[in-house]
Amino acid sequence: MGELLRLYPGAQRALFAKFHVGGCRSCGFSPSETLGQVCARNEDMALDEAIVCIQSAYEADASLQISPQALVELRETRPEVKLLDVRTREEHEAVAIAGSQLMTQELMQEVFISWDKQVPVVIYDHQGDKAMDAAAYFLGHGFSETKCLAGGIDAYSLEVDQTLPRYRLEMEE
Repeated sequence: MGELLRLYPGAQRALFAKFHVGGCRSCGFSPSETLGQVCARNEDMALDEAIVCIQSAYEADASLQISPQALVELRETRPEVKLLDVRTREEHEAVAIAGSQLMTQELMQEVFISWDKQVPVVIYDHQGDKAMDAAAYFLGHGFSETKCLAGGIDAYSLEVDQTLPRYRLEMEE
C-alpha cells in the first residue's frame, strides 16, 4: 500500500469513500500490505473493483490540478483568481507565492459568506498532496472553478519562480 499511495496519492481517499477502507483506525491498513491483502481482510472486497476505483479517482484528481505554468497564465488572463495556501502559518511566512492568502478559520468564514463561487480558486500546499482534499472540499461547496496546484509551491519554485526558496519538512522523511 505504501508504494500504491506514492503512485496514486488519492487512493486512500477513494477507497474510504467507496468501501470505507483506510480512512480510520478501525479500517486502516499498513504500508507493507498489498491491495489484495487489504481487499481480502475487508469482507473479500473485489480487487478489480478496488483497482477501478483507484484509477477513476486518479483521473478525477488529475482533472482538478493545474500546473505551475498554467497558474501563471490563468493569473494573467483572470487577475481576480484567488490563491489559497493551506500550509502552516510558519511555512507561509517563510515562503509564499505572491498574492496568496493563508487559509485560516477567519478566512474560511469570509470565503463561504462573501466570495463569488464562480471566481477561480487555486489551492496550494508544499508538494500538492494535502491541497487536493481542500480543493475537493471547495468544489463540494459550489466553488466550481477550484483547482489544486500540481506539485505545490515546491514545483512552482522549480518551474516558475526560482527565487522562492525550496525546503524539506522533517516529517516528510
